[in-house]
Amino acid sequence: MLKELLEQKKCFKLICGAGNENLTEVEKLVALYASAGCHFFDLSASEEVLKAAQRGLEFAIPKNGQNGEQKDYHFCVSVGMKNDPHVCKARINSEKCKRCEKCVKICPQHAISEYFKVREKKCIGCLRCKSVCKHVAIEIYSQGESIEQIMSPLISNVSIKCVELHANGQDDEEVHDKWKYLRKNFDGMLSICIGRSNLSNEQVLARVKRLVEKREPYTTIIQADGSPMSGGEDDFKTTLQAVAMAEIIQKEHLPVYLLLSGGTNSKTAELCKLCGVDFNGIGIGSFARKIVKEYIARDDFFENKEIFDEASKIASSLIQSTIIV
Repeated sequence: MLKELLEQKKCFKLICGAGNENLTEVEKLVALYASAGCHFFDLSASEEVLKAAQRGLEFAIPKNGQNGEQKDYHFCVSVGMKNDPHVCKARINSEKCKRCEKCVKICPQHAISEYFKVREKKCIGCLRCKSVCKHVAIEIYSQGESIEQIMSPLISNVSIKCVELHANGQDDEEVHDKWKYLRKNFDGMLSICIGRSNLSNEQVLARVKRLVEKREPYTTIIQADGSPMSGGEDDFKTTLQAVAMAEIIQKEHLPVYLLLSGGTNSKTAELCKLCGVDFNGIGIGSFARKIVKEYIARDDFFENKEIFDEASKIASSLIQSTIIV
């Protein structure tokens, strides 16, 4: 069960990306990290993405196979607020674009085509393209579906063991309306991903306390979000904000499970130990994808056992780095 994984304080969560609808990549990532020892996967709230993840899990952990039972592997789907980068997409204004190619080169998902069009399914809303565009040609938009439209097809899916709400938006009522819907309609584990990108420490704590006050003890995960989608580097500085955010939550002694995300990497657990931060797990996205990127990109990824096993060792090493002995 997911609760047992969290209580053991050995929970590694692979974050495929709340906006990542690249089905091939998701399938490969789930297959790879499941084979390496990951039991918890964060996915875009999409039926097609869930099917891709299930195919990946089937590859690594066949039903009734020697590698273990699929019931011990858990999918979490993420939903967000309007204008939250986790669920936003980029597009290029063709009239402003000067074809400088800076956006093409910096995109970690290879989501921008040679025709300077954004492949929506691949875009994860990391905003790196926007940050390098001197011509203000990159526009960011939120997809318009309501939480009911997103979750209605998924709410009864037995493979979903957790739903995560990205609660960094400034609109309190939007946050609480979406949370109310999830509390009413989903009886599994709920997760709140929250950080200080738009909120003060006081606002973060006030929001978290209000959201969990009507929840049964230890039915909620607080995912302390440091610097979202910034985990490209493997150093203490990159993960510092996640650890600091976790410490703020920890001091409140709430009856919740605590995970870290946002700039997380192989140094996160070590820094937590140095800072006296106790946690139930670590979710890693950008860095976890980066270190296996060259393997995932291969057409023979599933057929070439040597390549798959080599990538699995790299993924396994990352997972082991998140466990404090």
